[in-house]
Amino acid sequence: KLKDNIYVADGGGGTSTIIIGQNGVIVVDGKNRAPDGKKLVDEVGKLTNKPITTVILTHSDPDHTRGLGGFPKGLTIIAHENDKKEIEQELANGGAQAPPKEYLPNKVVTQMRESMTIEGVKMTLIHIAPAHTTGDLAVYLPDAKVVASGDLIGDGDPSIHLFKNGSSEGWIKFVSVLADLDADTYVRGHADVATKEQVRLILANAGAKRA
Repeated sequence: KLKDNIYVADGGGGTSTIIIGQNGVIVVDGKNRAPDGKKLVDEVGKLTNKPITTVILTHSDPDHTRGLGGFPKGLTIIAHENDKKEIEQELANGGAQAPPKEYLPNKVVTQMRESMTIEGVKMTLIHIAPAHTTGDLAVYLPDAKVVASGDLIGDGDPSIHLFKNGSSEGWIKFVSVLADLDADTYVRGHADVATKEQVRLILANAGAKRA
């Protein structure tokens, strides 16, 4: 539990963030495989009787998306436009690293920052540049001062997927923006929750190595 309505669920793939809104639940990232996704859905059911209505994907890697096969159908699934393209390409290649086609993102983010209110929860979805992948999306919850960063922020050096046209230069630009947000808690894809100070240290170390 991070806040009264915000929880973190690790294991079964990348870490997911659970946000309980007024009438429904928003989940950031959907785990690795369908059984992992179903387990996450069950865990949400233990926290609230409100249904999951929305999933936000931080990027296209299978350990964050493929578990959507264990979620209910008919959800709003939000992703950056490049994330959707990467999933579509993987489906065209056979789909082993993608969620079922029924769970393709159906709402895309095209701007560097898009602010919206979902289930009464204010948030800004941020995409600065290709970084870990070309379709990275960070979820900023200003009222809670929480950022769900996916795999943008790890426990050390940046993870750059060159096969997805990621960029270390873009990573530095992107994470610099996240570090400057009015936030104190950063949910990372494969590491413990970080503080702003930890994020700034990771950023400084990466910048020094790239210089």
